[in-house]
Amino acid sequence: MEIKELGEFGLIDRLTKDIKMQQPSTVKGVGDDCAVMHYPDTEVLVTTDMLMEGVHFDLTYIDMEHLGYKSAMVNLSDIFAMNGTPRQLVVSIALSKRFKVEDLEDFYRGLRLACDKWHVDVVGGDTTSSFTGLAISITCIGEARKEDIVYRSGANATDIICVSGDLGGAYMGLQLLEREKGIYYTQLNDVQKKLNEAKKAGDEKAVAHLQQQLRRAEDFQPDFAGKEYLLERQLKPEARGDVIELLRRSGIHPTAMMDISDGLSSELLHICKQSHCGCRVYEKNIPIDYQTAVQAEEFNMNLTTCALNGGEDYELLFTVPIGDHEKVAALESQGIKQIGYITEEKLGARLISRDGKEFDIIAQGWNPLKK
Repeated sequence: MEIKELGEFGLIDRLTKDIKMQQPSTVKGVGDDCAVMHYPDTEVLVTTDMLMEGVHFDLTYIDMEHLGYKSAMVNLSDIFAMNGTPRQLVVSIALSKRFKVEDLEDFYRGLRLACDKWHVDVVGGDTTSSFTGLAISITCIGEARKEDIVYRSGANATDIICVSGDLGGAYMGLQLLEREKGIYYTQLNDVQKKLNEAKKAGDEKAVAHLQQQLRRAEDFQPDFAGKEYLLERQLKPEARGDVIELLRRSGIHPTAMMDISDGLSSELLHICKQSHCGCRVYEKNIPIDYQTAVQAEEFNMNLTTCALNGGEDYELLFTVPIGDHEKVAALESQGIKQIGYITEEKLGARLISRDGKEFDIIAQGWNPLKK
């Protein structure tokens, strides 16, 4: 169905008719000039992400439902990274005429799946037209007690540096998708070129054959057997609210924390800069999944570089007082890994390689402004 057939308000009604408010802090959601929230006893956390087609995502290999899920999760991740709890989401979308109502329904299906997982209310937003593709802007509102909020600026010398999960998998998933995209368009362009030549030559038999080839090329489906984990890391990331709950149950309060969206190296340097400290990170301690290692070898890529600079893992990087060493060590079986320690600022940010050599940590993670 064409979006213009519904109109703006008809579209809003269709997309939000089944949304139910779950949070006591949501006084009024969709349906008025403003949403109304009430937080009498806590600090309010607000984060916004803008995602642009061709810069942050490629619809060649991510469908609208996965895009909706990922768009929500990357925002929820920012709230968790402040040791907060996400409560509400505001969603604004600009889209071109090539999108149908069903596309937006798929997007909202994925969005709501992510929100329902963490009991987050969709309370408003906006929809408008675009001449340049799809643009998504999402604002997430959360809360935390003042004493619970964790900033990037709280790390102290001798603190332990920890990460959740494993790193580099999302980047390897992206490399897989980009490789198959290249193969797809190469095959498509090759057949299209031959088809144009056959039409020009008036060879009807060749035209009919090449048209069949073109249809087969358009329906090409790559074989990702055995690569599912890497694809899921890229297409369906998870905000690590479970890690926040685990740390709370364990009586661990991080001194500084970030989510790993632009790469471990970038996030380490952010913490060091804002906490006025240095760090030492051990290459051998950086957690990397077996599938990530195998894929890096297949692509002839340096595994440590992928883990340091790949980005989009949305794991949590955090520091804890050295006195919590035993508490953190007890969580290793649940995916919490100690990778280094905080030093004085004058000692700089350094990576200690497997053979004991030290190298400066340099931010080489993804930068959308370079696109």
